[in-house]
Amino acid sequence: MKKKTIVLLLSAVLAVSAIGCGKTQETANNDNKEETQDASSNEVAETDTQDDNESINIYVGGSIFDSSMDPVKGFMSYGYPFVNEALIQANPDSEYVADLATDWEVSEDALTYTFTLREGVTFSDGSPFTAEDVVFTYEEVQKNQANNENVDLTKLKSVEADGDYKVVFTLSECYSPFLDTVACLQIVPSDSYDSETFDTQPIGTGAYKVAQYDTNQQIILQVNENYWDNSTKTPDIEQVNIISMDQDTAFSNAASGQLDVVMVGSTYINETIDNMTLHKLETMDVRNVSLPTLPEQVMSDSQGNEYNVGNNVTCDIAVRKALSIGIDRQQIIDNAFNGEGRPSVNFTDNLPWASTETYEDNQVEEAKAILEEAGWVDSDNDGIREKDGLKCSFDLIAPGNDEDRYKLATALSENAKELGIEINVRNESWDVAVEEENTTPIVWGWGQFSPTVIYSTYDSEMFLEAQYANVTGFTNAECDAAIERAFSASNQADANAAWKEAQSIGDKEYPYLYLVNIEHSYFINNNLDISEATQIPHPHGHGSPIICNLKDWVLN
Repeated sequence: MKKKTIVLLLSAVLAVSAIGCGKTQETANNDNKEETQDASSNEVAETDTQDDNESINIYVGGSIFDSSMDPVKGFMSYGYPFVNEALIQANPDSEYVADLATDWEVSEDALTYTFTLREGVTFSDGSPFTAEDVVFTYEEVQKNQANNENVDLTKLKSVEADGDYKVVFTLSECYSPFLDTVACLQIVPSDSYDSETFDTQPIGTGAYKVAQYDTNQQIILQVNENYWDNSTKTPDIEQVNIISMDQDTAFSNAASGQLDVVMVGSTYINETIDNMTLHKLETMDVRNVSLPTLPEQVMSDSQGNEYNVGNNVTCDIAVRKALSIGIDRQQIIDNAFNGEGRPSVNFTDNLPWASTETYEDNQVEEAKAILEEAGWVDSDNDGIREKDGLKCSFDLIAPGNDEDRYKLATALSENAKELGIEINVRNESWDVAVEEENTTPIVWGWGQFSPTVIYSTYDSEMFLEAQYANVTGFTNAECDAAIERAFSASNQADANAAWKEAQSIGDKEYPYLYLVNIEHSYFINNNLDISEATQIPHPHGHGSPIICNLKDWVLN
């Protein structure tokens, strides 16, 4: 099969090529000597090579390069089992199904979880997978919990092996999201684990293994010949080259035929690329705006540290409700994202614990009436309401140099003008956003399988105790109680009902202005089938979730 080998050009370094399956490292190094060019250029050089085996080049955003590839440190904590695998995994219906475990039982008091493990599984280094590896992985995370904020094992009292193929987890108290935690933690081998090595060369049981990792350049995956499911699901694609570059460069490379998959933002969804088709994939990835619920003041956290909190405009529930029911979400999506995404009035609706309550937006006259009744009137006819000398005006931060968030914020600002509300959009770094998160509305992105996001965004005890947590200062004792019932529920049905109740209580006070459930869009080579039937709803992942079912991809 004839493939094009990408040569990545990084600032102040020589070009580095993404190596095809039928190409040796020595040959690739020789090619690099011949294909260097001005490091200030952002173009991609290419050569035609004859590959004996199939390989693809993909761009799925930069988040996969952001941190260690070590599961103990939280890599792929949303559960994409292509190198390492967890005991269970999510399916396309957002349900948990077997992976390294074949089945599991939960005790009547919900304090003991017993998993039966799959037999005959080996790691990519040939060592056998047993209960010892599970126990080691969980205990290693517990010992280094500070290095893994994505997998919280603070409620895990003990994990013990019952023979080679059974593991018993005992919790210190009921914790209904424990299965979510299990799905997020992929297993490492107890005999060969090394914290430093696994940053770039993890050893796992998955369908692929890391053949090469070049920091902020490329990750080369090759088929794991020891993969336990090879009898029925041998990956069709022998090598996958995950490329790091900026999105504009990635689109250009896709247009010139050098990428088989490229993640794109809304700017590109109306473009066309020869021999590629745009695919829009379902997500649970929601964009919303935090609206501080407290008036401006100074408050202290549990350690006595003082913070400026609150916003004198958004603390008025009339302003928050008027925005929520008065804006036209579809118009905002059309203007910001070329129509990509679905209007959203709550967190998400494709998870068993998520609220399905809804309401109509674009109720302009009703929104205006709410503002008028609350005393917000435009007495000087400048188009902006005021109350007691205070303009109905506030800043909105679009953080992280994220073009899509900035466009969404700008479209919201334009839409809110009809209500007499002025929103001043600021494009700031995340450092600035974190500094102002309790005083200034911010455009956020959320999306995960675990309902713990409801706790972190609505529970009053989280205010000022952690970054990104309950940034609005929302406080409601009934909501807190519902969250506590959700955590302590002894069965999933009761837990889901309590999570929905907490959302219902919280959403009635509009501490967050939900806007859009975005779609993740990718141009995909027409010869490549990514098996959309086995794609899971994508969590908030900046592109990488598409590789959730990498072993099912087929190159025709």
